Amino acid sequence: MTGGSPKGERDAGHHGDVRIAPSVLSADFGMLAEQVGEVARAADWLHVDVMDGHFVPNVTIGPPVVASLRRHSSLFFDCHLMMTEPGRYLDDFARAGADGCTVHVEVGDTDELVAQMRGLGLRTGLALNPDTPFEAVEPYLDHVDLVLCMTVFPGFGGQSFIAEVMPKVARVRAAVEAGGLALDIEVDGGIDPETAPVAARAGANVFVAGSAVFGHPQPWEAAEEIRAAIAPTAHTWT
Repeated sequence: MTGGSPKGERDAGHHGDVRIAPSVLSADFGMLAEQVGEVARAADWLHVDVMDGHFVPNVTIGPPVVASLRRHSSLFFDCHLMMTEPGRYLDDFARAGADGCTVHVEVGDTDELVAQMRGLGLRTGLALNPDTPFEAVEPYLDHVDLVLCMTVFPGFGGQSFIAEVMPKVARVRAAVEAGGLALDIEVDGGIDPETAPVAARAGANVFVAGSAVFGHPQPWEAAEEIRAAIAPTAHTWT
């Protein structure tokens, strides 16, 4: 295991680079630090799923767990806040060691939340559920660092990839390219070596994988398999 490092030393990488972000939602929480350490050799980011039992029908972890993990890992922490009131907790996550936070456009107050994340020095993301249209995030594309297009309905790991989300991913990519924007496009849900290339062809460059990675006997090998599957179809978006 590597020790934690100051936020400024944890590089998110260049916008548009392909990144694999294993999701701790599918890890063994009894061995969380160990499992994160095992996958670190093949991961670019660590995706931290935060659920409040209200916005989604599940409860996971909060800032104390992020702070504990931070002491054991120098990975970039990509925190996905599936919460009705994320603004109440952004400061706590920033202090705990989150590098980036993503909130859902569905909860509202988007302008205020984006400004709050920026003020805290967080890499700033907006997420859309599978049935939320592209237009909901379109006004904010030049104000954020990342758009997360959910490829399952959030709440539980192990769900099947919703291919019908791919036209929305393609619309985000087209807008990014047309506007010359420095923006990553992330997909989360049902990502594995078969579905990741589909999302890459649509324009995604950050791939969150939970059960496909942590359900594998050698999670770092599973992450590398996803990266290898993407390679023939992925682009380095600029």
